[in-house]
Amino acid sequence: MTYRESLSYLDSLINYEKKSDFDYVKSMKLERMRSFARRMGDPQKDIKAIHVGGTKGKGSASSMINSILMEAGYEVGLYTSPHLFSFRERMRVNGGPIGEEEVVKLVDEMRPYIEQMAKEGNKPTYFEVCTMMAFLYFRSRDVRLIVLEVGMGGRLDSTNIVNAMVSVITPISFDHTQFLGNTLKAIAYEKCGIIKNNAVTISSCQKKEAMDVIGRISVEKKARLRVVGKDIIFEIINSDIDGQSFRLFTGYREYARLAVKLLGGFQIENAAAAVAAVEELSVYNIFIPEDVIRDGLDKARWPGRLELVHKKPYVVVDGAQDVNSISRLKEAVKDIFEYKKLFLIFGAMQDKDIDGICRQLRGISYHIVTTKAKSGRACPPETIKEKMLKCDSKQDVVTADTVSEAVKECIGSAEPDDLILVTGSLYVVAEAMQVFAEVDFSASTIKQC
Repeated sequence: MTYRESLSYLDSLINYEKKSDFDYVKSMKLERMRSFARRMGDPQKDIKAIHVGGTKGKGSASSMINSILMEAGYEVGLYTSPHLFSFRERMRVNGGPIGEEEVVKLVDEMRPYIEQMAKEGNKPTYFEVCTMMAFLYFRSRDVRLIVLEVGMGGRLDSTNIVNAMVSVITPISFDHTQFLGNTLKAIAYEKCGIIKNNAVTISSCQKKEAMDVIGRISVEKKARLRVVGKDIIFEIINSDIDGQSFRLFTGYREYARLAVKLLGGFQIENAAAAVAAVEELSVYNIFIPEDVIRDGLDKARWPGRLELVHKKPYVVVDGAQDVNSISRLKEAVKDIFEYKKLFLIFGAMQDKDIDGICRQLRGISYHIVTTKAKSGRACPPETIKEKMLKCDSKQDVVTADTVSEAVKECIGSAEPDDLILVTGSLYVVAEAMQVFAEVDFSASTIKQC
C-alpha cells in the first residue's frame, strides 16, 4: 500500500475519537488489545513507560517529560493523540515524527492479524491499531523509554497494557461524561485505572471528590502517591506573553528558578508534575541532573494549547473543549494579554457540554463567530449560536460554515490592538492554524494558494 492507502485503511476501522454514541464499557475492551499485542509479539513488554492520564494537560505534561528526557540524551519515544495536522505526529522518536514509509510497513505488518481478529468477531479499533503501531515502531527503533499519553479514560484505554514505571494524573474534570460517568468520582475511577501496583503516581491538585478516589486506589494498589500542591510545591515568579518562571520544591530538590514557554498558570502545575515524574525515575537508575531538567523544560513545546501565533493583533489558539478548561483559558487570556476587543472563533463537538461552555464564555468577547470543523461530530454553528444567545441575547454572534470563513470574518474586522481567540476543539484549532499560516496581516487579507 501507499501511505495514503495505509491511512485510508486505518480510517476504515471503527474510530471512537469520531463517535459520540457507543457503549464505553462494551466497546473499550482491554482484553482485545492484549490479544492483539500477543499476536504481535507483545512489543510493549520491552518498554519502560511513563504513563500520563487525566482530563486536561496530559498532552502538555507528556511533552515536557519527553523534552527533559531528550535533553538528558535518552532515546525516547512519545505517543500522543489526537494529531493536529498529520497522523505522523502521534508517534515520535527524539522529537521526529514517524516516517510515511514506516507507517506503510507497520500497517502491512499488522493487517493480517487485524483481519484474522475481524473474522473472529474481535476486530481492533482505530486507536488500538495506532497504539500497537507505536509500540512496534518504538521496538523497531530500539527505543526502550517512552512517554505514553492516555487516549480516553485510562482503565480501559488501549495504552493501559503497559506496566508503567510512573503514572501521572493531570487535572480531572467533566469530559466524555456520556462514557466515563457524570460525576467526578466516576470519572476519576476511570482515570485511576493507570495507577500500577507498588509503583509511583504523581497527581496534579484535584477537587476533593476526585482526590478521594485517587487516594483510595493508590492505597489499594500500594502505590506511592505524590500530589502537586501538597508534596510538590511551586511558586510563580513571573508570567507574560513570552513564557513564565517559577520556583519548585519536590521533596527531592529545590529549584530556585524553572521556566516554561507554554502560557497559562495551569502549565506551571503541569510542569511541576512533569519534573516530579522525571525525578521518580531515579528508582530505575535514570538520574536527570538539575540543569538538564531546567533546559529540557524550557525547550518543551505543545502546539495548539494557549499558543500565541501572532501579535498585532494577538492571535491565540487553544484546544479547550470542556467547562473547566474553558474557564482556565478565559482567566489566562485576561491575565496574560492586554487588548481592546476580543474576537472569538468557537466550534465544538456535539458530545461536549456546549451549554456549560457558552455560560463560561458569556461576556468575554466583542464579536463571536460560531463555526464547525471538518468532523462528523461537529456541532452545527447555528446550534451553537442559539446556545450563545440563550446565555446572553445581547451578544454579537454570527455563524460561519467553515473555519476558514470564520478566520476571514475576524481578520477583516480586528485592529492591531485587538485579540482573536480560537477555541472549543483541537479540530477547529488545527484548521484555523493552517489558515492563519496563509494570512497577510499587514493587508488583512487571506493569501490565495
